[in-house]
Amino acid sequence: MNSFDLDRFDRAILNVLSEDGRISIADLARRIGLSKTPTQTRLRRLEAEGIITGYRALVDPIRLGLDHVAFVEVKLDDTREAALAKFNAAVARLPEIEQAHMMASHFDYLLKVRTRSMTDYRAVLGEKISSLPHVASTSTYVAMQAVKEDGALGPL
Repeated sequence: MNSFDLDRFDRAILNVLSEDGRISIADLARRIGLSKTPTQTRLRRLEAEGIITGYRALVDPIRLGLDHVAFVEVKLDDTREAALAKFNAAVARLPEIEQAHMMASHFDYLLKVRTRSMTDYRAVLGEKISSLPHVASTSTYVAMQAVKEDGALGPL
């Protein structure tokens, strides 16, 4: 199923769930304008086809003391497929890396790294990120404030 196969009810389900993943089926059905059974059938189909990949609690990292956010540009010394796969696998194992994106830019990856402090970040950069496979260089940008970070879907 591609995005063109989603009708207005499927899109409505995704919009509501991106705001409230704990909503009951009855309330979801009421919000999208269908009865409970077809809503549940659509929800199961969206899950089975991998459009909905899971549910989780959104945790406030600031309240947990994880208020240092850095964005790290990474340049690799090798961008052949095997090197990229090795780098990707290693990045996936580092819990401090919240997001990792391969870029079409003058650098190869942009990482979002969250730690408790600058001291912790320096240790993560020096001991973990810099030793990832094929890292040639990094540049760090420290975020002062998150202006928007809700994770909700844009318009479907």
